[in-house]
Amino acid sequence: MRIIGVIPARMASTRFPNKPMKKIYNIPMIGHCYFRSKMCKDLDEVYVATCDKIIYDYIESICGNAIMTSDKHERASDRTAEALVKIENKSKQKVDIVVMLQGDEPMITPKMISDAIYPLIKSDDIFISNLYANIDTIDEFNDPDEVKVVVDKNNYAIYFSREPIPSVKKGFSKVPMYKQVCIIPFKRDFLIDYNEMNQTPLEIIESVDMLRIIENGLKIKMVYTNQKSFSVDNLNDLKKVVHHMKDDDLIEHY
Repeated sequence: MRIIGVIPARMASTRFPNKPMKKIYNIPMIGHCYFRSKMCKDLDEVYVATCDKIIYDYIESICGNAIMTSDKHERASDRTAEALVKIENKSKQKVDIVVMLQGDEPMITPKMISDAIYPLIKSDDIFISNLYANIDTIDEFNDPDEVKVVVDKNNYAIYFSREPIPSVKKGFSKVPMYKQVCIIPFKRDFLIDYNEMNQTPLEIIESVDMLRIIENGLKIKMVYTNQKSFSVDNLNDLKKVVHHMKDDDLIEHY
């Protein structure tokens, strides 16, 4: 079974322009994501898919794998799918699972990737999974940049939202508050099928791509992680990540 990681990245982020190259301890954020993903033994290879030469050149400078993609993509999954096809054409090898990683999750760990992949390896009936983790504060719960998720008893996603779900009206301490952690493995053919689906109403309203799958009556397996990770959507997020990575155990290995 061939499993690859793809990190889609672009400089023109609407919420935080140029963020892939923002430095954390003298290393661009995209570099942290790449180096840490490469540590996962379940990935045969990791690629950065980008439309920006500055990102491409940086990944090449650290002897990494960079793929130039179209600058027309609006969604990370579209960029990942284009990269997948180019990788297969170049390597002459078909991929079985492609893990869509994020260029703004610099605290990613190899274990998080392995845990997310496991359900797809184990079952022929699971085509996509997502990690999810606890939300620890009410401020994070109310933050629209943080995608919240509710899951059923079998750990399949019921719904995703940028709003705080479920309701805390009956007591903050009793509500299961979870966030999506954007490590998203796809079975190869399912990624292609997913990108051919039309956008769906709730996906557009919530600005959460995974709702397209739920609205089409399909299931997303959720995998819980207790490892801490924070996405970087703005300068304050970057400062928070710098603080949390101060004593990080993985940095010394790259």
